[in-house]
Amino acid sequence: MKIVEIFESLQGEGKNQGRPCFFIRLAGCNLSCRWCDTVYAQSGGTEIGCEEILEQCWRKNPHLVCITGGEPLLQKDALLSILPSLHKRGTAIDIETNGTIAFIDLQPYASVCMDVKCPSSGETSDLSLLSAIRPTDSVKFVIMDENDCRYAKDVLDHHSIAGEIFFSPVCGTNYQSIIRYILENDLQVRFQLQLHKIIGVK
Repeated sequence: MKIVEIFESLQGEGKNQGRPCFFIRLAGCNLSCRWCDTVYAQSGGTEIGCEEILEQCWRKNPHLVCITGGEPLLQKDALLSILPSLHKRGTAIDIETNGTIAFIDLQPYASVCMDVKCPSSGETSDLSLLSAIRPTDSVKFVIMDENDCRYAKDVLDHHSIAGEIFFSPVCGTNYQSIIRYILENDLQVRFQLQLHKIIGVK
């Protein structure tokens, strides 16, 4: 697998925000989002064998593992070599994906967080994948402004999503206007700041 970094930190977002987590960041991405905070993961990386990755996990014996990127599903075949072992051991697994590659074959082993790209990102996700989201999965919208809010609302109006939904504001943007939009439109979403940017860790 092409790996950018393996590290421990607190999960900064999503359903497990604030929990200690063992991160495996894969290299490579098929998008170039305006708000990407891991541009260094879009290419490069070091080839590390699946067995070595698992050995690093076993040494730490984490309760929670997050597979992220880049876009980790670009290396889906390799992921399917390690996920069953992690799952069998009882490790909780989160996979973060940009919603451009089908993930149904990974769901038996992990909770998926699909990042639906809003207009300000300059990219788009495959909204048909939302039908695969389960109650144990989640969906995230990174929001910059009211135009992104309107787009996200339109997606929610036209797609039945079984998992929890997060509105994550772009760091430093007008949080109050996003909160006001949520309240005025009675959106059943969770407003969530990115914890890792607040506390200054990865």
